Amino acid sequence: MDLPKWSARVMPRAIPFLRYSTTRPSFWRSFASRRTDLSSDDDLAAARAWLTKFNSTAVPRHVGDISFSRSGGPGGQNVNKVNSKATLKVPLDSLLPLVPRILHSPLQTSRYYAARTHSLVIQSEESRKQAANVDACYEKLHQLLTTTAKDLIPGETSAEQRDRVQKLKKAANEARIKAKKLHGSKKSGRRSSRDD
Repeated sequence: MDLPKWSARVMPRAIPFLRYSTTRPSFWRSFASRRTDLSSDDDLAAARAWLTKFNSTAVPRHVGDISFSRSGGPGGQNVNKVNSKATLKVPLDSLLPLVPRILHSPLQTSRYYAARTHSLVIQSEESRKQAANVDACYEKLHQLLTTTAKDLIPGETSAEQRDRVQKLKKAANEARIKAKKLHGSKKSGRRSSRDD
């Protein structure tokens, strides 16, 4: 899809950052289905099985590097003296083999993704203790993986639901054909009355 070069004549002055862009703006939406990267039902079944087994201990602790720094905010001299802020850096090369393929691209668009290092960087400074902040970092990673998976992995359709959908489709099709025949008979009735 060729996009026009943005210029000051095309775009209003309220959006000056688009003036010299030759590519698609970042807020431009693509309406392609998110499920297009799924190759088969086996991938979906594997992703559903992974989601049911996934818990907070499923991601091993050695998958990322922890570093500590001084935290900000209130806390008096404790903030100035102690390195209590925890930063978890998880390289995607070590995380992606542990998660289903459907989660790979959304993880690269998450708010924790650092493009320069190709990793997820999660920070926590909620507590005054290092161990509590480390646990909070891993909990944030767990929350990120579960919410992304729940948003992208569709639930399994039961047999009753499939039957119900098929019946509704059949009824809608029959109603459409009936309305079509009624409309056709009405038009043919008009045609025959003109011929008389």
